[in-house]
Amino acid sequence: MSDFETVSVNDVPKDAFILDVREDFEWEAGHATGATHIVLGTLPERVGELDPDVDTYVICRTGGRSAQAAAWLTGMGHTAFNIAGGSDAWIEAGLPMESENGQEPAVR
Repeated sequence: MSDFETVSVNDVPKDAFILDVREDFEWEAGHATGATHIVLGTLPERVGELDPDVDTYVICRTGGRSAQAAAWLTGMGHTAFNIAGGSDAWIEAGLPMESENGQEPAVR
């Protein structure tokens, strides 16, 4: 695994490519607006869906799974950043979120 950088939610560029690696039920409850969803466990088989030339900002609920994903992606030649505090920090900062279940976005 290679080194990667951790950034705060406030340091994620507005037009950033955000990869959410949480489980389906977590994604459906609420996620960063415009994010892409690939469950951490399926990342090795789906990595081809990601552009290695685009900076990837990885998010989960609190930062653990996203750190694993960012380290793995960096080792695969991608430029990946771990979003510190994850979706918990994202929603606390009042950043835009949406849900897939028709309810107010929430972090589960």
